[in-house]
Amino acid sequence: MKSEIMSNQREQYVENELDVRGLGRALWAGKTWIVGIALLFAAVALIYSFLVKQEWSTTAITDKPTANMLGKYYLQQQFLRNLDVEGSTLSETAPPTMITSDVYSEFTTQLGSYDTRREFWLQTDYYRKRQVGDAKADAALLDELVDKIQYFPRDDKKMTSDMVKLTVETAADANQLARQYVAFASYRTVVYLNAELRGSWQARVNSLQAQVKQQETTSKAVYQRQIQNLERALLIAQQHNLTQTQVTISLDSLPDTELFLLGKPMLEARIAALKSSGPLLDAEYDKNRELLAILKAGPTLDEKFQTYRYLRTPEEPIKRDSPRRFFIMAMWGAVGALVGVGVALVRRIHRQTDTN
Repeated sequence: MKSEIMSNQREQYVENELDVRGLGRALWAGKTWIVGIALLFAAVALIYSFLVKQEWSTTAITDKPTANMLGKYYLQQQFLRNLDVEGSTLSETAPPTMITSDVYSEFTTQLGSYDTRREFWLQTDYYRKRQVGDAKADAALLDELVDKIQYFPRDDKKMTSDMVKLTVETAADANQLARQYVAFASYRTVVYLNAELRGSWQARVNSLQAQVKQQETTSKAVYQRQIQNLERALLIAQQHNLTQTQVTISLDSLPDTELFLLGKPMLEARIAALKSSGPLLDAEYDKNRELLAILKAGPTLDEKFQTYRYLRTPEEPIKRDSPRRFFIMAMWGAVGALVGVGVALVRRIHRQTDTN
């Protein structure tokens, strides 16, 4: 009884044992199926890679422009900033990094703006040629294209610069459109900066006009008061028949309250001198008038200055982002090989069943 139990256990163990040699023979016998199906799947993947939409991408890396790149805009912005510094002169200069940093900050804002990307695609032939005339379909296409432009801001921790990546269907379009987009973002930056310069310039003109007007008003008020005091002193001198100066005192330091001590000839001469010279205006007034004359000419706007410089110029890509043809063929070839293995094993089981 015991020997029969041991014999049954041995047979069960043998039945559950993996027959590696038999499996190898079965796979070798079905190698045609395995290789054939793998090649079939790889061929289908190859055909699919030619039919599916391709994606090519190129990258541009940018940084702050130099002062020379900003041209007239830099000089005029520097002029305005120097006017805002107390005690500044026309020979003083604002730090170049302040102006270039402000310009580049606006450029990166435009570079990552949704509106900038949308306006860019609307004026390109690439988008126009792909429109189908259906408002909903064209809007969906536009949103898809907007997402094809990705902006990656500077990260000092990772030591990366500002980068923009553009993905389209052909390598040549990727290179050309990336350059056009960076230039378009720079153009929008220039438009904004010129409008800001024009506004700042006009605000400075208004401020300086008000300052000049205040100086003129103050000077005229002092002048009128001096004339009135002298005329009142002359009236008193006439009433008392004062023909000569009654005290010896410097004319320049003579208080208004003692003007009547002067004789009529002296008072009349001083009134005539004041009326001929007019209100007294200081050197600050003359400086403000000179600056106002310069500012009234208005800024000279430059529409073509560059608001960035390339650290990596967009180039025509040599590798597709999608589809990755070799990867797809290898993956589906492997799937086909597994299917072929399954077919070979199934055929072996059917042969063994038919033999029994």
